[in-house]
Parts: sequence; structure tokens; C-alpha cells
Amino acid sequence: MLFENFKLQTIALKEVEVRVRIGGDGPPLLLLHGHPQTHMMWHKVAPLLAGQFTLVMPDLRGYGDSSKPASMADHSSYSKRAMAKDQIELMKKLGFAPFSVAGHDRGGRCAYRLALDFPEAVEKLAVLDIIPTGEAFRRTNKEFASSTWHWFFLSQPFDLPEKMIGENPDHFYFRGSRDLFHPEALADYLRGIQNPGTIHAMCEDYRAGATFDFELDEQDRGTKKIACPLLALWSEQGELPGLYDVLDIWRGWADDVQGRGIDCGHYLAEEAPEETARELERFFKKV
Repeated sequence: MLFENFKLQTIALKEVEVRVRIGGDGPPLLLLHGHPQTHMMWHKVAPLLAGQFTLVMPDLRGYGDSSKPASMADHSSYSKRAMAKDQIELMKKLGFAPFSVAGHDRGGRCAYRLALDFPEAVEKLAVLDIIPTGEAFRRTNKEFASSTWHWFFLSQPFDLPEKMIGENPDHFYFRGSRDLFHPEALADYLRGIQNPGTIHAMCEDYRAGATFDFELDEQDRGTKKIACPLLALWSEQGELPGLYDVLDIWRGWADDVQGRGIDCGHYLAEEAPEETARELERFFKKV
């Protein structure tokens, strides 16, 4: 059984209800998952960090068993700003302020937006296998578009991607990579992607990324910086190191930046949990 000694609950916020798993002991650390996963992606890392931190692991709005609010014409209800507001409200309800946050993939985009919009709430920030959304779009070239084609597919207008994915979601997601995941975690991911509401929410997430989130990043680029220390970890086997100088890009967004690549694929927390946990523990414990 995964997540022994962690409590699973549903917490009602102003706009959504979130499924969240909580456990551990120590200063609060919010862990945010990526697409198309749920909080279950932290199942290997969480036990390694639970002795040092109180871990809060929600499903982002639209994902897993969290609410799927109605989409808006400007896609703002699935923007990273809206997701970040959820996390602020959740942590306040739990009595955690300030706190640190780590996010992987889409969760990393929520995490850095959280640090930009609510600097007083975030003590430290870790982002896993991303650069800022706006930077990725601004640097789009053939290599990026080819390797990250789903960004452009999922952001197509409703309901083209929803219908195409909905015909066979089990085939669309996790093709060729299912042996990377624990069966219990994989079952949770697959259960979510069978829900048409989740498919629509994930498309809205990417539509927001290409519009609302991009515009927020463009407004902040060069004018606002992340105030807290930032750790960037990335997959050495993935696309990022071949396309970008990851640390150099993040140093345009924060003054205190450190990080390195990890020799694994995109799913750091599941492919290299010990090394990922060790880097997170070192960073978040350091005074």
C-alpha cells in the first residue's frame, strides 16, 4: 500500500474541492504534480521526505479527484494563477503560512506563478523539468515543436482535442512508458483520464498556458522576479538540456538560483526518487 501514515481527504475551497494527501513532520512543503498525473506521483519521494517536512500533496483543479470548474472564454479558470490561488487557500486552511513548494511539469508552472503572485507566502521554490511557460513559447523552434507537440495539440479550440482523445484515452496517455509507474499510481492516473471532464480540464490547462499564462509571463518578464531561493532540477535524458541553458533562463527570473540535471527521464520523482528526494531535502532544509 502506498502512502502509509499519510491521510487522504477532500477539502472544500471557495471555488473547488481538492483531494489532498497530508503527512510527515516538520516545516510545510507543498508538492504539486504534473500532467496527466495526480498527487500519486510523489509516492516514492514522500516517505523519504516525511521525516523532515509536513507534506501537502493535492490534485490540481481539473486533475484526479479534485473539482473541474467550468471553463471560461479566456481560459482563466485553468490558469496557473487560479491554481496558485487554490494552493494559497488550501495552505491557509491547514494553518501553513509561509511554506515551501516544489512542482513537477504543470505543477511546476503553478509553483513559480505562486511564488510570483504571492511572494510573502513562499519561502523556497523547486521546479522540476520545466522552464517558464512564456520562455518556452518565445523560443519555439522545430525541435521544441516536434518534441513537445502535445502543447500545440491540447491547446487547439474546443472540442477537437477532447473528441480525438476521448475516442481512446487509454491509448493516448502513457504510451510506451507504463512500466515506469507503480501499478497503484498508474491505476489512479488511468482512472482520471477516462473521465471526459478531466480530459476537458487538461485541454483547458494547456489552452490557458498558450494564452492567459503566456500573457502573465510576458507582463512579468524583466519587471518582476521570484523573491525566494529557487532550485531547478531537470531530466538529463529529456528535451530540456538539449534545447536550453536551464539555469541561465531561470536566472532571468530569480536572483538566487541553483540546480542540476538528473540522469533519468521526465518523471524524476518516479524514475529517480532517491536522488530527487535528496536534492529536495538538501535545498529545503538549508537555512
